[in-house]
Parts: sequence; C-alpha cells; structure tokens
Amino acid sequence: MGLYIHIPFCIRKCNYCDFLSFGGVSEEGQNAYFRSLLHSIKTYHEIYSNQYYVDSIFIGGGTPSLVEAGLIEELMAEIRSGFTVDQNAEISIETNPKMLTKKKLNTYLEAGINRLSIGAQSFDDALLRTMGRVHSAEDVLENYMLARECGFRNVNIDLMFAIPGQTMSVWMDTLEKAIGLEPEHISFYSLQMEEGTPFFSMLREGELKEIEDVLDREMYHRAIELFMNSGYQHYEISNAAKEGYPCRHNLKYWSMEDYLGLGLGAHSFMDGIRFSQMEELAAYTKGALRKEKGGAFVAWEHKNTRQDDISEYIITGMRKLEGINLRDFETRFEQTIEDVFSANWYRLQKYIDEEYIVKSAENMHFAIKGIDISNTILTEFV
Repeated sequence: MGLYIHIPFCIRKCNYCDFLSFGGVSEEGQNAYFRSLLHSIKTYHEIYSNQYYVDSIFIGGGTPSLVEAGLIEELMAEIRSGFTVDQNAEISIETNPKMLTKKKLNTYLEAGINRLSIGAQSFDDALLRTMGRVHSAEDVLENYMLARECGFRNVNIDLMFAIPGQTMSVWMDTLEKAIGLEPEHISFYSLQMEEGTPFFSMLREGELKEIEDVLDREMYHRAIELFMNSGYQHYEISNAAKEGYPCRHNLKYWSMEDYLGLGLGAHSFMDGIRFSQMEELAAYTKGALRKEKGGAFVAWEHKNTRQDDISEYIITGMRKLEGINLRDFETRFEQTIEDVFSANWYRLQKYIDEEYIVKSAENMHFAIKGIDISNTILTEFV
C-alpha cells in the first residue's frame, strides 16, 4: 500500500490556497500535532501491518519542511517500527524554498527519504509576490542546488500557470528555467480560483482578473510541447517525468490501488472503503479519538458500490496519458465498457469519432485536445 502523511503547517497561507493548512502555528502546537499523529500511526499498525507492506510514502501538506527535521525523523522511525517498508520504496517529502537547510536535507536522507518535491510555482518574483509566496526565484535555485549537493537524485519541481498577471512570455521563461535545472519530475497545474481564498475575494471585488481560458489552454499545450522536446514523458494530465521517474505514489491514486492517509483531513482507500480523518486541528492535537477503526481519527467512511468502482476506475485512470486497459476493465467488472454505459454510449462514441478520445480494442485514453474538455467527457461516466 501507499502511505500519505499530512503535515498541515505553513508560514502563512498563500493567496490561492484552499488546502487544509494553517499559518502561524507555534512550535508547541506543531509538537502536539505530531504526538497525535504518531499515536494515530500506532493505531493503524495494529490494523494493517500484517496485511500490507508499504512501497510508497508521501509526506505532504501544508509545508512539511517548515517543521523541525527531528519531527520528520521521528515520524519515519514510527512508520518503520510498525509497518514493513519495502527497501526500494519511493519516499517523498514536499518542501518550500527558503525553508531547506543542509541539516534538514541530510536528516531527510538519513531517515530514508529519497524524493524531494519543491514548490517553486514560478520563477518570476512579481508573480510570487502576487501569489503570497514567501520565497523568491533565487531561493528556488539555491535550495535546488543544495538538495543536489546533499545527494538527492529524484527531485520534483511544482509549477503553476494561469496566474493573474502571468503572460505567455513569463510562463515560457519559468518553463525554460525549470527544465534547465533538469529535475527528474515536473508537476504543472492551472491555478483555480477557490471560494474562501483571498484570490477569490479579490476576483469578486474586481481587484483581480482571471486569465482567459484560451490563454490557459495555450500555456498548457506549450508546456507539454516543451517537456516532450526536452526528454520528459507527459504521463499524467498535470505531470511530466524523465524515463523511470513518474511519481509511483501518485500513480496509486490514479490506478485505484490501496493507500492509507494519516494526519488531519487525510483520505484513504483501503479494501474498497474510502475514509478520511477529522479536520479540526484543536480536536486532533488534543488526541480526541473516535470509536471507528480501532480508535483512529476517522470522521467519514464510505464502502464503494460496484458503480462507484466503475466510475472511479475510469475517472482516475483517464488522468493517465496511457488511459485505461479495456481488457482489465472487462475482467474486473465482467462487462465491456460499452455494455456498462450502453444507455449513453452514443454520446461517448461522438467524442471518439471527433478524436477527443482514442479507443482501440485494448485501450482508451484522451487525445491531447481531449484533455481540454476532459471534465465534460468524464461526467458521462459518473
């Protein structure tokens, strides 16, 4: 199984962020959170350690690199004390520039972390300020070089496009600088205006103007073109990697494999059941336990129906550029995809005929132009 650990702390919330995270939490508050997190890990040792081994770990946030390195070291020790971690496991940690030191990086490596994800977002300082980021473009370069010096051989850089005020030339400059660093993996996401964020309020009040959809899509396609011309495989809608370096942990999400999420608000998919942890930080740090799942911090649980599994198999699988294996689909669900969706297959056939979807006897996936309307197409499978 995969293991996701959520660390919900940041220096401050970015202007676009609606993730479950908190700025300005004291060191004492962070320590209290980790005590509850370690207790939760112990609880799940008892439930799953005899059934599964762990072959991927992703420490996300928030900003895990904000906390003291010793807490991450203690976290990894607790995971290994109860779970069998594969010796070739991919173990990732999310970091933000300006928060990495040689000591932290060496501690991560000593704890077995072998993949670093750096939240660069942009190489334009004006845009970084607009977004509310606390780092500069120079900080990204310095932290990236430091990570290489310390010995990290698998590094991801996160980028964002369609940021208010971002021009195509600024985006191309960011892409070229990111590719020039030669990271093993690059994630690139279109900024979404989420309700409850400062950006959303500024948009509503007329202080901010969204990028037009045409420019958003042009930025996306130019990025794909650059990546493919630079030796990267565009293997998932928002991710590109050098050969041999796709994110193995995230592929679990897109392949409906088992993963356990621990920490505030973390989601899991285990044994056909989806469940999530509580989202109230104060209750979590006080160790407020629920009765479900052997005393874990479970807030919500849902056992998938057959129709849930079919829809999720397609919706997650079609995020991968290779799409879904139709023979595997038929084996799993004992029907062809045409039979399952016979009532509206004529609408799906139209997308195939117009070359938004590429379908053979063995496989079905989006054409590049189909990605632009993927959400519309995927509603046919829900």
